[in-house]
Amino acid sequence: MAIIPDDKDWTWVLERPCPECGFNASKATPATAATMLPAVLPRWQSALRRANVEDRTRPDTWSVLEYAAHVSELFCVFTSRLELMLSEDNPTFADWDQDQAALDGSYSTLDPDDVARDLVQNGLDAAAAFGAVTGDQWGRRGLRSNGSEFTVVTLTGYFMHDVVHHLHDVNA
Repeated sequence: MAIIPDDKDWTWVLERPCPECGFNASKATPATAATMLPAVLPRWQSALRRANVEDRTRPDTWSVLEYAAHVSELFCVFTSRLELMLSEDNPTFADWDQDQAALDGSYSTLDPDDVARDLVQNGLDAAAAFGAVTGDQWGRRGLRSNGSEFTVVTLTGYFMHDVVHHLHDVNA
């Protein structure tokens, strides 16, 4: 069975805590992301050391390996979006189809050690990028192609929810 694409609009997490993972995106700031990202990386590394990391527990849901590869790429996508918001006025983000990215990147066939190494490096790079944001930049804006508007702060909360929620998805 193929993965069921996630086409939900998850921007609601900016208004209330997620009932599944418990993350409260409204409490996230670039400064908290800078400290929280390095703190969660060992949990991802541990998850990737499990036996049968490439096995899907359900045929329509990603494996731990696929989730970790997604999060590794997520770090890059959101670092790029942050940099765009800081360098341009009101940019529109390029679309990112996470399910197509998983297929294009052959996430299910990647080496877990390579994914762990890339995930840590990309996570540390994201932490540094968010940590470099100054308070006067928190209100800078950007748009998704569907019109959803973000500030640097709300982008941070939205991004951090994704990272934490996927830890919940893989029980890490």
